Order: sequence, then structure tokens, then C-alpha cells
Amino acid sequence: MTDRVRVATLNIRNIADRWDERLPLLLADTAALAPDLLGLQEVVYVLQQDRLLGAAGPARYREVRGWAGRPEYGNSLLVREPLAFDAYERLDLGMTRSAHRVVVTLPTGARLLMAVTHLHHLVADAEARDGQAAALLAWLDDGAAPAADAQVVVGDFNAEPTEPTYARMRDAGFRSAHAEANGAEPAVTWPSGLQAPAMDTDGEPGCLDYIWVRGPATVRSARVVYDRPAADDRTLFPSDHFGLVADLEVG
Repeated sequence: MTDRVRVATLNIRNIADRWDERLPLLLADTAALAPDLLGLQEVVYVLQQDRLLGAAGPARYREVRGWAGRPEYGNSLLVREPLAFDAYERLDLGMTRSAHRVVVTLPTGARLLMAVTHLHHLVADAEARDGQAAALLAWLDDGAAPAADAQVVVGDFNAEPTEPTYARMRDAGFRSAHAEANGAEPAVTWPSGLQAPAMDTDGEPGCLDYIWVRGPATVRSARVVYDRPAADDRTLFPSDHFGLVADLEVG
């Protein structure tokens, strides 16, 4: 027996860059996707941004947060009810970055370790990102890590496929869901086309976001999401990043 699981990820760009205008687009796309597991980056907890997205449609979610840099801000994982999870742990990656993980029990009883992260962003600092990826992998491979049948790691890695970070993930046995399903990574997951006075312009357009899978999980499909502008404003997108979604079979 296998479990079908829909996994998604998105950097929501905190409250910057026209947040009030972007929120309806985020809500509409989240409700349409209805993922089982949604990893978010740049979440402002005091504004309940993760809970807002979890309430976008009829599905109900519980949020699992992993602060980064300061307690009111960081990554979040939305777990769709009635999925159960346990074994929460958080890893400090330095440079105001972190990762956190839980083990999700799927309907057949299979256990899926799900982790969310966001790596260092400065374009020139590929070595720092690679160090964070090495720490992340050591944490996942530690003998004290909770047992699971398969592992999924999602997030904004701020690393293009040509960087050492990407190679490190692949060498550790992780497969990129989008590349596996489509034969290649998306050309661009940042920037989206969002225009705003304080928008980030550091770096060339490229693929920075990933859904990584390791173990007995088959990627049935994967695609770019959160990628449509507002109908009446082609400069307004849900975020400055595009997101990804993958439909997996575990087991």
C-alpha cells in the first residue's frame, strides 16, 4: 500500500512588497492547491501569516514553526488535518537561518520526515550556503534522528542548480521533485515579476527553491505554483518567489 501526499513550498516575502495586496492572491492559490504539507519561509508569526494561509479554504491545518534569527519570525510548516505528527526538532544554521522538522504519520502508517529550511541569501556566499546544507544533512543523518520511511526537505535554498549546495543534496541521495518529474529544474523561481518600491534586486533570475525527496517516495508530478499575477495588475504576484508543488506516493 502507498500514500499519496501533496507537498508544497513558498517563500512568502514576510510583510514586505505590497503584502496587503498580495494576500488575496496567496489565499486563492493556497485554497486551490490544498496541499497536505506546506512549507513556508519568511513568516511573521505575530501577524499569524501561516494561520491565515491555512484558513484559505475548507481544509484545516496545524502550524509548526521554526524561528530563525528572532522568535517572532522564520519558517513554518502547515500540516493538513487529520494527519498526525510528532518528533519536532529545530536546528540553528547560523547567519539567522534555521531548519525544523517533524515526522508525519500517513494513513497507511508510513512515517514521513518533513523538514523546512531557508538558507543564506547573499549571492556571493555560496560557501556559506554549502556549509548550512552540510549541517542540515548531518542533522538528518544523525543516528538520533527519528526513524522515517522517507524524507522530504523543502524551502528557499537561495542556491541555483550549478552551486555546490545543489550537488551536496544530490550526493546525499536527495532527488529534486521538479527535476525528476520534468527532466529539469524550472528556469526561474525568483524573482516572480512582483514590482514594489523596496523589492530585492540582488542577483540574477534563477531557480532557488526546491522540494527534495529521499527514500521510497515516487514523484508523480511537480510544477511551479503561486506564479499567476493579479488579473488587473501584471506587476502584482503572490510573492517575489514562485512556489513549487509535488504529488508524491510514499511506500
